[in-house]
Amino acid sequence: MSAEAADREAAISSRPCTPPQTIWFEFLLDEGLLEKHLQKCYPDPSPIQLINQFLEQASKPSVNEQNQVHPPSDNKRNRTLKLLALKVAAHLKWDLEVLEKSLTVPVLNMLLNELLCISKVPPGVKHVDLDLCSLPPTTTMAILVYNRWAVRTTVHSSFPVKQLKAGPPQLNIMSQMQQEKELTDNILKVLKEQAEDSILVLERALQLTTNLYVHTMKTLDQIVGESCLTNGDTESSTAGLRISVDEMHCQVCYDLGTVFFSQGSSSPPIYEKAKEHLFKTKELLSKIGAELVHCQIDQKRLDGYCQACAVLTDPCEVNELQLTTYGRVHHCVKSSNYQGLIEIFLNDNVTLSLLSHFRQSVLRDLFQMAHNGDKDVEEVCFKVCICNTIRDVLEQQMIGVTFHQLMLKPTKDRIDFLLEACTRSLNLDQASDESKRHMAIFLKNICQSLDDPQFVFMISSHEMCAKLLTDEERKQILDQMRKRSPRDKLSAKPLTVFYDIPASASVSIGQLEHQLILTVDSGRIRQILIELHGMTSDRQFWTVSNKWEIPTVYGGVILGIKDNLTRDLVYILMAKGLHCIMIKDFVHARQLHSTCLELVTEFSPKLRQVMLNEMLLLDISAHKAGTESAGERPPADLVSRVRGYLEMRLPVYPGGKMSSRHSAMLREDIPLRQILTEECVAFMLNWKENEYLSLQIPAPLIQNNPFVKLGQLLAATCKELPGPKESRRTAKDLWDVVVQIFCLSNQHKRINDGRISLIRYRESTLGIMRRSELVTFIKRLSDPLILTLLISLFVKLHNIVRDDIVNDVTAEYMSIWPTTVPNLQSVDVEAVAVTMKEIVSYSLSINSNNHYWLTTQADIYFATNQFSAALHFYIQAGAICSDFFNKCVPSDVYTDMVLKRMIKCCSMLNCHTQVAILCQFLKEVDYMTAFKALQEQNSHDAMDSYYDYIWDITILEYLTHIHHKRGETDKRQIAIKAIGQSELNSSNPEEVLQLAAQKRQNKFLQAMAKLYF
Repeated sequence: MSAEAADREAAISSRPCTPPQTIWFEFLLDEGLLEKHLQKCYPDPSPIQLINQFLEQASKPSVNEQNQVHPPSDNKRNRTLKLLALKVAAHLKWDLEVLEKSLTVPVLNMLLNELLCISKVPPGVKHVDLDLCSLPPTTTMAILVYNRWAVRTTVHSSFPVKQLKAGPPQLNIMSQMQQEKELTDNILKVLKEQAEDSILVLERALQLTTNLYVHTMKTLDQIVGESCLTNGDTESSTAGLRISVDEMHCQVCYDLGTVFFSQGSSSPPIYEKAKEHLFKTKELLSKIGAELVHCQIDQKRLDGYCQACAVLTDPCEVNELQLTTYGRVHHCVKSSNYQGLIEIFLNDNVTLSLLSHFRQSVLRDLFQMAHNGDKDVEEVCFKVCICNTIRDVLEQQMIGVTFHQLMLKPTKDRIDFLLEACTRSLNLDQASDESKRHMAIFLKNICQSLDDPQFVFMISSHEMCAKLLTDEERKQILDQMRKRSPRDKLSAKPLTVFYDIPASASVSIGQLEHQLILTVDSGRIRQILIELHGMTSDRQFWTVSNKWEIPTVYGGVILGIKDNLTRDLVYILMAKGLHCIMIKDFVHARQLHSTCLELVTEFSPKLRQVMLNEMLLLDISAHKAGTESAGERPPADLVSRVRGYLEMRLPVYPGGKMSSRHSAMLREDIPLRQILTEECVAFMLNWKENEYLSLQIPAPLIQNNPFVKLGQLLAATCKELPGPKESRRTAKDLWDVVVQIFCLSNQHKRINDGRISLIRYRESTLGIMRRSELVTFIKRLSDPLILTLLISLFVKLHNIVRDDIVNDVTAEYMSIWPTTVPNLQSVDVEAVAVTMKEIVSYSLSINSNNHYWLTTQADIYFATNQFSAALHFYIQAGAICSDFFNKCVPSDVYTDMVLKRMIKCCSMLNCHTQVAILCQFLKEVDYMTAFKALQEQNSHDAMDSYYDYIWDITILEYLTHIHHKRGETDKRQIAIKAIGQSELNSSNPEEVLQLAAQKRQNKFLQAMAKLYF
């Protein structure tokens, strides 16, 4: 042997050997071995392992010489093994926390039933029928342990359990697991049925006034040794572990409280009972102290239960409010004690006992209450937001957007509370330098964000700012305020108190300008401007706010007014009126426009016509926003005014005849906005004034206005739908106009060597309008037929330029359009695709229940390989046509092409079982695709859960075959069960078979809808 090998052998022989594990049958041979084994520091096997081994051996069935299996025999060996298991549990002091954690439900059920048997609980009698006061103490205690376990197991079984990841399938192990699961389910079913009886038993236990005793290892030995013992002698003695009545009540109250709490979700009044028992548990724990013998209660879990009960129930005692800060917060919200809530939050800024996300959730609840109309909560929201923001500042967290939004409208009371909250939240004598610095930065940022100098001086002159900010920082704040408000001409001398500022003219002007910005009352605007012009004559007050904007075409006319007051008034009235229209405040917009119209009528016919046009746009917008959704037609007067405006745009031709009103307007050179023409044409199209647009509108107007021409073509095409083939001339005219808009023009550029290169990247100028103008105009339309027509046109154009027949998009009225484009290479393919998607998306925002549009949207997603989105819209289209699949989907909606696309979507998503089921929907069942899909083992759908939706016997038989071939017994049985349904019998009448197929079709599509919606 080499020296190296000798050293290795010596090292191995010198290592301490692990003592061999004690085998279970050794405890049968040596009665004292168990007690010695359990007294070790780390016994191997552990007590829990011993219980499992003893009960497993005791419950093994016996096999005779003829290999017949019999239940476990009641012999001495098995009785001894059960006794050993009880002795191990007694060593653990019958701690259910330990036993439940490590033993399965069937094993623990067997153990506790042996406890009942050895404790001489009368067999065949319900526990609820027993008088606990007359039973021996150990018998009573055994009954309590069993019923405590019963209610605890019922509660635990209601909790969600994460399934363990399955390993490689092994038939014998899987069979054992399945048997154990079935046994567990049967036991749980019995325990749930007896839950009310167990609760009654435990409630009666709370009436006991004497101490109880639980079996120990010695008492269990005594029971076996005294075979002549009669029920009532030793059992009523003081043998066993003594459990005080308070400790027993404490444990029972806790278990009852947890079971009542779990039942509270279905019956909220039960929370009161849970609270009563859990608070009693807390009281008894404080009374017993640390000397617990049998009682095992998780203090943190108990506190959590008590806290939850305080929230879910109304407190009946003041002491309960002092239980936790969380409970007090919820009580304040419930009782609308908002001042108390704010006090809690202010104090918590010092103690930091509440979690930040909890405080934010309270604020969200308050905002929801304010949103629902509770006006009293609005100011509370601000104060709670202030408290939360200061907490974030002290904890160096980011300040939320909500605080900045609320500070956009500060008031003196709000600033006062802000300063009070800062003072109470930060003790300057005890706070760290870092906290002081963060608070100083916070206050400085607030000062810099405020526009009103009054509030800036309130904050900067406060005692806290004087201590936290340096003189240089405070001076910087004032300087920045002066730069932002040059018109106020603040004194150069630093002022520390706002109330010392003299009421100068500059301050009064600033206040009036502030009111002018905020008000929308036309009378008040006139009054403020008169006062301002009385104070100064060299100012242009229409420039006060950069938010006041008027259309550029009106700027020269309005700013050309010589009188300064009139110019400011007209400009501001129009700007504010246009802003009100934009935010849909039509009442104030009409008041402002009417005042402006009345004003300009006195001195300018040109501006009078401008305001009449703006009033028309206002009325169109108001009608569109207010009554169009209800389907109410506009008044005849409004339609007449729209026609008048369109005809006003007629150009002057030599020798032409025009009305005196029109000629006067053109002589005056009335500025006209393009948006007015767009809105008027869209208005006529939306209200089906097709007769006027196609036949009555003057020809010069069509030739010179692109939007009128487009409206005329759309109206004429809609008017002739449906019609003979010859009537498609107007559709071709519309087609040519749109195609021209989407053509690219060729731009030639000379390069350095003198040659000419061809670049084709510019939008053609030959179209009647730009693409962006066309899309903007289309988004003013809402008539379903017009939108369907436009979708159809763009879908047809898209299919032609893409030239991909497999991924063609479908729509209505596709046959009315030409099938070719003369100069195909000049069409901008990407622009067509983008516009088509935009129009379809806009149309669905107008009406999401149009199944034709939904199918078109699905086709678009299908063509771009977005299969999940395509399925969503295919299913939505079918759901709308079939009352959410309670009726059959019409065949013109789910055509064979649509179904094949749905099949491909499912296949690309690896949902192969769905593919096989959809193959049945085709007019001719596609068995080849179905069989190929079912051969796939890596399927991302519910697989065998879908077998109930298969009605084709051939597919079900194939399923049975492949599952048998793979050895998948359970799935094969599911397929066989599906085949065996009587309604699928091929001998049934055709009507029965069709009804069975329709039923499964609808159920499957409903399941798909839940999956993809």
